[in-house]
Amino acid sequence: VQLVESGGGSVQAGESLRLSCAISGGTYGNYYMAWFRQVPGKEREGVSCTSWDGAHIYYANSVKGRFTISKDNGNKTLYLQMNSLKPEDTAMYFCASGGKCSARIRASDFGYWGQGTQVTVSS
Repeated sequence: VQLVESGGGSVQAGESLRLSCAISGGTYGNYYMAWFRQVPGKEREGVSCTSWDGAHIYYANSVKGRFTISKDNGNKTLYLQMNSLKPEDTAMYFCASGGKCSARIRASDFGYWGQGTQVTVSS
């Protein structure tokens, strides 16, 4: 499975960004998908994950009500719509696929990772 993120950038607080993750290889419908983020010196944080059919979706408390995860199964693309961005959302954002999606959104549940896309939010 290959994952390629795009859509990061620099924005002002309160603005929006949409991240995309193009998925190739593997059997798309068999994987759970997720977004993580990481800042230097800190552990990778689970942002959101979804089952392949969208029936199970979880968000970190820090992004609930502001971020939305979605998938375009036909185009094999995962999205993260990020609204009302805050400076504390600044991080490298990673797309991941794996065998489990739970409320804990654990990095250990995901075995395939993209290279990341940087999001910077200034106040």
